Amino acid sequence: MNATSASAAPSVSVIMPVLNESRHLREAVLRILEQEYLGDIEVVIALGPSKDDTDRIAAELVAETAGSAREVRTVPNPTGRTPAGLNAAIRGSRHPVVVRVDGHGLLTPGYIATAVRLLDQKDAANVGGVMHAEGESDWEQAVAAAMTSKIGVGNAAFHTGGAAAPADTVYLGVFRREVLEKQGGYNEEFIRAQDWELNYRIRQDGGLVWFTPDLRVTYRPRPSVRTLARQYHDYGRWRRVVTRYHRGSVNLRYLAPPAALLGVGLGLVGGAVLSPLLFVVPGGYAAAILLGSLREGRGLPVRARAQLPLALATMHMSWGWGFLTSPRSLARRVIASTAPAAGSVGDRTRSPR
Repeated sequence: MNATSASAAPSVSVIMPVLNESRHLREAVLRILEQEYLGDIEVVIALGPSKDDTDRIAAELVAETAGSAREVRTVPNPTGRTPAGLNAAIRGSRHPVVVRVDGHGLLTPGYIATAVRLLDQKDAANVGGVMHAEGESDWEQAVAAAMTSKIGVGNAAFHTGGAAAPADTVYLGVFRREVLEKQGGYNEEFIRAQDWELNYRIRQDGGLVWFTPDLRVTYRPRPSVRTLARQYHDYGRWRRVVTRYHRGSVNLRYLAPPAALLGVGLGLVGGAVLSPLLFVVPGGYAAAILLGSLREGRGLPVRARAQLPLALATMHMSWGWGFLTSPRSLARRVIASTAPAAGSVGDRTRSPR
């Protein structure tokens, strides 16, 4: 693949699963259509059962781009689940490079051209970059600071940045179509963590997942404490499923939030029942959060800075609770999928593990 001339630049399919994304959908699609890329681009939106104006906005985008070299099309996703929508969009697309974008993700200039170039240069199966969180309200700015800090998310390069290198996973991803077809697309049993799970299979099959800070996608954080807590609870719950489904895939970063939750909980109970000395554990956690907030909150508005400790604690405690309470029965219901014949993304032969 080579993106240096119109004749050599491979055509690109951008796949986008959406559900209740009226706030950001038009801007997200326009960022794609405005990419400075010499090849053709199609956008395939998988429409879940939204309760807002998402379907109307998608229909307007389809009508506005009909017949152009950068056309928007839609496919149905009745379940509304992200992996099912991704697979439906892959099946409804046709080009050799597949770019995943979310309905609240905003591509930065040059994203597609850089990704296609790196797929070729690195002989990679998937390339991706930084989930660059940017908030609009004070709360969202606090969450964005938490999501881009090591105290918030550990050393995950796709959150905090870092040098270009092979990676376990990347944010969203730009794939060779044949890789997705060989892997059978996304495992639809994984309501969350489907990106990590797919990248794990790609790496196990010998494919290279490449991270570069040159690729950035602007991400809009959840707008309330409750929605952030639900998001991170689901992350923890499904990360536990991944560790049970793919033995040996756990790493220490995933154990930090449940360890913090246990330490805080046991410290509070033990301090009240056994000895006040045990309050040192939750006290130490609170001190670490406050000190970390002072460092990571530099440059934020005063109200955003004041909410940063709450954002960090919500992320840690919700993730930890989801991980600790994830039932084994959920992991048992997740059924492995064997690699299908090319072209049968989402129509996989399944065998239990």
